[in-house]
Amino acid sequence: MTTRTPYQPAFRRFRFATPIAALLTLATAAVPASGQGPPQQAPVAQTAPIRKQGFEVASIRPVDPHAPLDFGKAPSFPSNRLTYRIVNVKGLINVAFGVVGDEISGGPDWIDSQLYSIDAKVEGDALLTQKQMRPLLQSLLEERFHLKVHREQKVALGYALVLAKGGSKLQPTKGGPALTAASGFELRLQNGTVEDFANTMWAWTIKKPVVDRTGLEGMYDFDLKFMPQDGPLYDDPRYSNLPDIFTATQEQLGLKLVPQKVPVDYLVIDHVEPPSEN
Repeated sequence: MTTRTPYQPAFRRFRFATPIAALLTLATAAVPASGQGPPQQAPVAQTAPIRKQGFEVASIRPVDPHAPLDFGKAPSFPSNRLTYRIVNVKGLINVAFGVVGDEISGGPDWIDSQLYSIDAKVEGDALLTQKQMRPLLQSLLEERFHLKVHREQKVALGYALVLAKGGSKLQPTKGGPALTAASGFELRLQNGTVEDFANTMWAWTIKKPVVDRTGLEGMYDFDLKFMPQDGPLYDDPRYSNLPDIFTATQEQLGLKLVPQKVPVDYLVIDHVEPPSEN
């Protein structure tokens, strides 16, 4: 079983704009009484400086492709650091914008092939969730990789995740860190929303867009055991009687996958460069 961070984990269709703190003060001049002279010009509106949210410090270094690869541990949240031993730029964009790989288009080939190590620290001692970390990573990509992107929405054939007859069987989270674990026969998501799980199903199992239509809120722990759509990866009697993922989702989670045309936000890369020096 391989442990990874969810891309949508969010991955689905998270739309995160970098927060802007600005204060606008307006002043208007009083209209003078007759004979008191010409009206005075109103003072110019004052706007506080705009400060983009970003990491306090960040190190980005290319990884020697001929060196032994050490992927290290996947980041866990909440945390005040974001560290990847080995990651490509497309993977960073996935995390920063909460999209699955198939939702990204454009960009040169090296964003897949060139590997980097990333170590970034949040300002102060604040512990951030993965969602709170995304705007900081977006700013890092803009500053170091000069990344420019835009979104395009298209309609694609996928699935809506809805409540099955009898209602939800989801288990409220026990409060552990947000983590995803995927194997050929099991999909687990700890401390995530139903939307996160829909994205994880898209990324790891269904391979088509999955959108949350359950209306459920809150954080849950998911554990789904199923037979892969392409058949078992290896012979093991422990998995011989598992249902397909559609039946498993309904029986084990109380949710149902319904085929639908769904809106999908695609992220288009307009410009990206190798990173500037640290």
